[in-house]
Amino acid sequence: MRQVEIDALRLPLARPFAISRGTRNATEVVRVSIEENGFVGWGECTPTAHYQQSCASVVEQLESVRPLIAEGLSREQLQQILPHGSARNVLDCALWRLDAAQQGRSLCEYASIPIRNSLITAQTLGLDSVAAMAQSAAEAVASGAKLLKIKLDAEQVIEKVAAICQNAPNAQLIIDANEAWASLALPDILAQLSEYGIEMVEQPLPAEADKLLALFDHPLPVCADESCHTSEDIKKLSDRYDMVNIKLDKCGGLTEALKMVEVAKACQMRVMVGCMLGSSMAMEAALPVALQAEFVDLDGPLWLAADSAPYLCYHRGQIELQ
Repeated sequence: MRQVEIDALRLPLARPFAISRGTRNATEVVRVSIEENGFVGWGECTPTAHYQQSCASVVEQLESVRPLIAEGLSREQLQQILPHGSARNVLDCALWRLDAAQQGRSLCEYASIPIRNSLITAQTLGLDSVAAMAQSAAEAVASGAKLLKIKLDAEQVIEKVAAICQNAPNAQLIIDANEAWASLALPDILAQLSEYGIEMVEQPLPAEADKLLALFDHPLPVCADESCHTSEDIKKLSDRYDMVNIKLDKCGGLTEALKMVEVAKACQMRVMVGCMLGSSMAMEAALPVALQAEFVDLDGPLWLAADSAPYLCYHRGQIELQ
């Protein structure tokens, strides 16, 4: 029989994190560990209120399948008994790591994904005033950041981007609107942003109102986040979006995330990998996807007051892997 531990934790942030939907000073996560014959697999998820999730609801889901986990639940069986989301993610990642440990291999080796020396990861600029975001951009590039992800709402979009460009002229820039641009003339704002060399805009419209994206040519790539949860969503979004943001907490774990990479490529859509606020325990589980992605946004641990093992090495805008 396997031994199963399920814990909910509150991880304080080093500084407030603001997006268009609000500001937080801590993040709450659920962790699972599974021990079998001396081998241990672990996982971490970040439940999201936007998707009607909480630590309590995730723990309840996990407790409901605890006997099955203890009796030897497989990753394949898991896909059938829990829906996509944080609960399935934390358990799927724990099972991946357990299987990898039993084979004496790293997660990437077990997933047959070639490793590289390093990955460039986005460093997120939280939503703030024009001056504060410009200052944050300057500080980020001074510390070595090469890719900046700009959190924006519908206010002062161009002013903030212009100020950031002035303070970070050599950085790649991507934007995350978190569904906040329904009030803007989207073709016009995207055209203006293209003049600033913006690489991509993520989820400008609410998921339920994104059909507008199919009605005009995009002057720069648009990426689906809140609109795209699993591989089943990708094909129907291919006329609206140019890229998909794969997050393990949305899709329900590494098993589904790897399937999403395959489907996205088959639909000729570009791939980004993203994260919720969480520790290196969660980020490391996404590396098999990150190594196949065009944009990587796994900077969650950089927002925490203290990280957790297995510690990833973040250095000058990169995750050092070897």
